[in-house]
Amino acid sequence: MINSIEQYLSELKKELAGSDRATVQDALSDAEEYLRTALNNAKKDNPASDAEALAPIIEKYGSPKEVAAAYKEIESRTPPAFSRPAYEKPEPAAAPPAVAPAVADKRPFYVRFFGVFMEPRAWGALFYLLLTLGTGIAYFTWAVTGLSVSAGLLVLIVGLPILGLFLLSARGIALLEGRLIEALLGVRMPRRPLFSRKDIGWWQKFKSLFTERQTWTAVLYMILQMPLGIIYFTVFISLIAGSIWLIGRPIWELVFDFPSFIFPPYGFYTAAWAMPFVVIGGILLLFATMHLAKYAGKMHGLMAKTMLVRE
Repeated sequence: MINSIEQYLSELKKELAGSDRATVQDALSDAEEYLRTALNNAKKDNPASDAEALAPIIEKYGSPKEVAAAYKEIESRTPPAFSRPAYEKPEPAAAPPAVAPAVADKRPFYVRFFGVFMEPRAWGALFYLLLTLGTGIAYFTWAVTGLSVSAGLLVLIVGLPILGLFLLSARGIALLEGRLIEALLGVRMPRRPLFSRKDIGWWQKFKSLFTERQTWTAVLYMILQMPLGIIYFTVFISLIAGSIWLIGRPIWELVFDFPSFIFPPYGFYTAAWAMPFVVIGGILLLFATMHLAKYAGKMHGLMAKTMLVRE
């Protein structure tokens, strides 16, 4: 028999062992919110021990095993948009496993290399990596401003409330960033905010917010996003521009009479025999850039999951 909400959450976490961390976080938040709300309402009408009041609530909500099975079923049927390869046709499973096995790409190398332009995941990753320059500047500015203002006002009575509001905003930004990552990178991230108890005082809420690892890793992520965004934007814009420059050499030189290299007062043109190799090199560089974007997006998604999702 389950005697407390903490015991229920502990058993639910055990039942979800092996599931994605974001799935576990969502399941625990949903369960805690429902159980605590229902328990508070039940004790208002009929004061009783937690164990007695919880029994009918759990019976209605479901046992940890039943709830875990339901979440695994939902996760198997609603994966992130770009989580599956473009070449894979998902089939519904009668009994979905806790963690979907990795699908090996058995296509020939040349099909995988030149087929990257047909993969939504590669385009989503490229768009996200270029977008991080803007989001990174916004996150960095907000994080540095919030920390400096909060630190400067801690000597005053308004310092703690301002710090609490800033940390709450960091949690909110982490949730929004997670939704963006799931949409563009196909990495499963939390789909709902962490549950915050309403039956405790503001000081306990602040202590919980201040001492939780995820709060500070979210702030650190916001600070790191700007330098990473600058690197991503510089590297991929340079690679794309370089590819276009190589592919367009015949047009620049033969149509517009624009030399490949200029060392004043001289201009150097590509030899006629080398022109096809230059164009082919530009095309290959463009495909390689898309593969690099896909890989960099995957690595960034893993970093974000580590920093923004509760262990």
